[in-house]
Amino acid sequence: MKIPVETKPTLWGVAIGAVALAIVGFNWGGWVTGGKSETSAQQRASEAVVVALAPICVDKFQQASNASTNLVELKKADQWSQGDYVEKGGWATVVGNNPPAQQTAVARACAVLLVAT
Repeated sequence: MKIPVETKPTLWGVAIGAVALAIVGFNWGGWVTGGKSETSAQQRASEAVVVALAPICVDKFQQASNASTNLVELKKADQWSQGDYVEKGGWATVVGNNPPAQQTAVARACAVLLVAT
């Protein structure tokens, strides 16, 4: 069996084109691996939970018996420690098994909403 002379350059061109396509696709074409897409989806889901739970935290804070005093104390606190104040007050705690990092994020978002009022 005789292989045509053009076969070797054609195969090299196909291989180099495939590599170039992969490089362009993953760097500029928006292609992602399964692991990266899973990480991105988990991050978006966690952010959505924080956005959903922050108003509940605000409501719990405002329904407390000493809400006005707590709001004054919250506004007095440094911006970086306001989330800690809300978290220690227990207003960011919700029913369920939420990871500590998510609870901290809810407390920070809650503090931002409360200070803005």
